Amino acid sequence: MFRSSLLYPGRNGRPFLATTPNRWDWALLPLVLVVLALAAYGAMQMARPFVLGQPTPISLDPAVLPYYLLRTILRMFSALGAALLFTFAFAVVATRWKSAEKIMVPLLDVLQSVPILGFQAIAIAPFIALFPGNLLGVECAAVFAIFTSQAWNMAFSLYQSMKTIPPELAEAARVFRLSPWQRFWRLELPYALPALLWNMMMSMSGGWFFLVAAEAISVAGQDIKLPGIGAYIAVAIEQKNGGAIAWAIAAMFAGILLYDQLFFRPLLAWADKFRFEESQGEYAQQSWVLDWGRRSVWIRALTDRMWAALARTLGWFGTPEPVDAAPRVSRFTLSARAIDRIVLALALLGAWRFILFIHAEVGWGEALRVVGLGCITLVRVMLLIGLASLVWVPVAVWIGLRPRYAQAVQALAQFLAAFPVNLMFPLVVYALVHLRLNPNIWLSPLMVFGTQWYILFNVVAGASTLPNELRLAADNLGLTGWLKWKRVYLPAVFPSFVTGAITASGGSWNASIVAEYVTWGKTSLVADGLGSYIKQMTDAGDFHRIALGIGVMCVFVMVLNRFFWRRLYLLAEDRSR
Repeated sequence: MFRSSLLYPGRNGRPFLATTPNRWDWALLPLVLVVLALAAYGAMQMARPFVLGQPTPISLDPAVLPYYLLRTILRMFSALGAALLFTFAFAVVATRWKSAEKIMVPLLDVLQSVPILGFQAIAIAPFIALFPGNLLGVECAAVFAIFTSQAWNMAFSLYQSMKTIPPELAEAARVFRLSPWQRFWRLELPYALPALLWNMMMSMSGGWFFLVAAEAISVAGQDIKLPGIGAYIAVAIEQKNGGAIAWAIAAMFAGILLYDQLFFRPLLAWADKFRFEESQGEYAQQSWVLDWGRRSVWIRALTDRMWAALARTLGWFGTPEPVDAAPRVSRFTLSARAIDRIVLALALLGAWRFILFIHAEVGWGEALRVVGLGCITLVRVMLLIGLASLVWVPVAVWIGLRPRYAQAVQALAQFLAAFPVNLMFPLVVYALVHLRLNPNIWLSPLMVFGTQWYILFNVVAGASTLPNELRLAADNLGLTGWLKWKRVYLPAVFPSFVTGAITASGGSWNASIVAEYVTWGKTSLVADGLGSYIKQMTDAGDFHRIALGIGVMCVFVMVLNRFFWRRLYLLAEDRSR
């Protein structure tokens, strides 16, 4: 079972303010105050007056990079919080009700296939109208755009973990008569937490990958740039300023290292106790911030009271339901056939409206051309995902089985995953122009540069949760080489790999917009494909063709997920049980 409970029992000690601080309290106090002060200052700057059409100057002076980094990190953590709430809601509803699952999982396939430029083109006007004369509207649009690059990966991760809970744990929840609410907080979320945290790190990196599009908004002739690292990079690319690009890379690495040490590494070390095993692992995650917090009198007293209040609020110790209680979802089960018919009717209606749109607005010749471009991008995506899997699955298993090395590569992996492909444009343009290389071939690796890490992070998470007793049993049986991989490692990480491959595939379709249309100053390199088509139509403000490109991309991703990835997903779910 889990090596520790989710709940940390509160102590009936002295009042918080009556406790005497120790040296660890005085060491942590400046750090906490600095973080709170910076967050408050950045939040105030997000609500300044703003007039649409008025240019926002972005300086390339390296001295402003700390301020830009603060604004960017605040946007990304705001989006991460919203993505976490969405993840909880999606996973619970999709796993509790079969009828809802039939709608929500394909809907998530559609959402992850919609490019960030598509969400941005739709959301920017409503958010600006919601906060007239205030920068907060544009900030919300940027946060929403970052949210769309983070949420789908996390939702798939929690959904997959909740669907593959070991039968003995599910049986224990029934024996203890846990209500659905208690089951989520005391079983499902703790079981899924290690993998979810790794996917949260990947989602933060995904936010960096699309940061230029989120902070440098260019839709239908409107050019809005928000103070941040993404806008800084966009201006540096426009001015062909290689020195500014180098400063932006350094600022990114510093920001990733900071929130890795102050946020993700403490969470990973804390969540290590939720690993599903009966024996203590060889190594455990370590965090100096968590160690300081555990030694601090004030922090311990504060967290004790926080957990107690949270337990009362969430009802973790509420009255259990009777064993023979009637399932609450029976009404939904009885109407499953009607819901299937409604979904089919909506799908047919959507297809009919799409056909009418093509016939009236863009023409069938243009539609066939876009489908052909989609086929080219499909070949690129599948070939690149296959090559990335061959490289990163063995590496990820090796890292996941060795926590001491996982900690060493954690920040580096986040930095590589967060590295925006735009920063490679100078090198790519120089190499392709001077060596006269074919853009249709040599721009393709850019599509998987940022999305291959979904495979790495998910497989690392899956391998890190492999029970230590299973590894010891394999050693006792004398399993070595390929036989050990075939019988132990690959089956154990297969569900995590499928989750990573699905999100990497969807991310690659999104990345095609950046990778198939590369610009550096006034030099542009264009590869044939659906991504470059959408990018060119977005720059031109042709919303009919933007809708056509996004619609065709959604169809490709849904068909691919339905007939390929979904079958692998069901196979992974069956094998895990």
